[in-house]
Amino acid sequence: MESVLQSVQGFMYPNEVELQWGILIVLYPFTTGLVAGAFILASLERVFNVEAVKPTYRLALLTALAFLLVAPLPLQLHLGHPERSLEMYLTPHTESAMAMFGFVYLWYLMVVLVLEIWLDYRKDIVLMWRESSGPTRWLYGAMALWSDNISPASLALDDRIGRALTVVGIPSAFLLHGYVGFIFGSVKANPWWSTPLMPIVFLFSAIVSGIAAVMLVYMVTAWWRERAFDMGCLDTVARYLFYAFMIDFSLEMLDLIHRIYEADESFRALDFMVHTRLYTSQVLVQILAGTIVPLGMLGLVQLVQLSEKARRRIYAMAGVLTLIGVFAMRWNVVIGGQLFSKSFLGYTSYKMNFATREGLLPAILLLILPFVILAVLIRLLPPWKVQRHGAGVSG
Repeated sequence: MESVLQSVQGFMYPNEVELQWGILIVLYPFTTGLVAGAFILASLERVFNVEAVKPTYRLALLTALAFLLVAPLPLQLHLGHPERSLEMYLTPHTESAMAMFGFVYLWYLMVVLVLEIWLDYRKDIVLMWRESSGPTRWLYGAMALWSDNISPASLALDDRIGRALTVVGIPSAFLLHGYVGFIFGSVKANPWWSTPLMPIVFLFSAIVSGIAAVMLVYMVTAWWRERAFDMGCLDTVARYLFYAFMIDFSLEMLDLIHRIYEADESFRALDFMVHTRLYTSQVLVQILAGTIVPLGMLGLVQLVQLSEKARRRIYAMAGVLTLIGVFAMRWNVVIGGQLFSKSFLGYTSYKMNFATREGLLPAILLLILPFVILAVLIRLLPPWKVQRHGAGVSG
C-alpha cells in the first residue's frame, strides 16, 4: 500500500490545487506569537518580581508594540480590500472567531499594551518634555497629554494601575495568540490542523519565539551602544527560554505520539507528506535545526560552566535557530495543511512568487518593518538609563 501511495498522485479538487493561504498567512501567527512572548517576558519582572530580567522589561514592551502594529498587515494584504476589515467593528459577528479577533486585537493594543507603556514611561516623557525644544517638545507634550504632574502620589498610582494592566495583559496575550491555534484546531475537515493541542502548542511556541526575539534585540542593542552585557539578565532570560522550549517541545512530541498511536485513516497520507513535501521544512529545519540543536545548546549552558563569551555566542546562535524553528513550525502548519487532498491520495506543492502582493518581497518587507518601528520607538522612548543634567534617570 505504501508503494502505491508513493507512486500515485490521486485526484484533487480544483480548489485544492491552488493554495488559498500563502507566506503572508504564515507571517501572521509568527508576528502575533512574538507579541505574546515578548509581553510574557515583560510580565516576569512586573508581576512575578524576577528582578534579573529588569533590563529587558521596557525593551520587551516596545518590541511587543512594534510587532503588534505590524501583525494585521499580512491579513490586510491577503484580503485585497483592507477597507473591508472595518466591517468587523461596524457589523460585529459574534459567532465568527476571525471577526472577534478584531476586538481582541483592539483591546490588547489600545487598552493593555499602549496604556501600560504610557504609564511606565510617563515620568520620563514629562522630563523629556521639559528638556526638549521645537517640534520634539510638542511631541512629548502630546504624549504626556499636556500634564506634568509627576508627584510621588501620581507615580505610585501609575505603578498600581500598570501592575493591574500587566496582570490583565497576561491572559489577554494568551488569548491573542491562542486564538490563532484555535482557528486552525477547529477546522475539523483538515486532520493536519484538527487537534485540541493546537492552541496550546501555538501558545508555548509563541512564548519561546518572543523570549528569543527580545533576548536577541537586547544583545544587538547592547552591542550597538557599546555597553557591557548584563550576564545575569542574559542567563536568566536564556534559562526561561530553555524552560518554555522544553514544555513546547514536549507538547509537540505529545501531539505527534498521539497521532501515531491513533493512526486514523489520514495518518498514512500525512506520514507520506512529512517524508516528502515537508521533510526539509519540518524534519530538518523545524525539529532538528530549530528545536533539538538550540535546546541542546541552552541545556549545555545549564549543565556546564562556560565563559561569558562562550555563553553569549551560544545564546545568540540558539536565539536565531529558535526563531527559524518557530517560523518553520508556522510554515508547516499553514502551508502543510493545504498540500494534500481531502481524498488523502492527491498532493500539491506551494509555489511562492517574488514581487507580487502575496509574494516573498512583501513578506521580507513586513518582517523588516517591525524592527524599523522598534528603532523609532527606542529613539523616542529609550528603554535604558540615560544621563540628564548629571543625574541618572531611567528613560
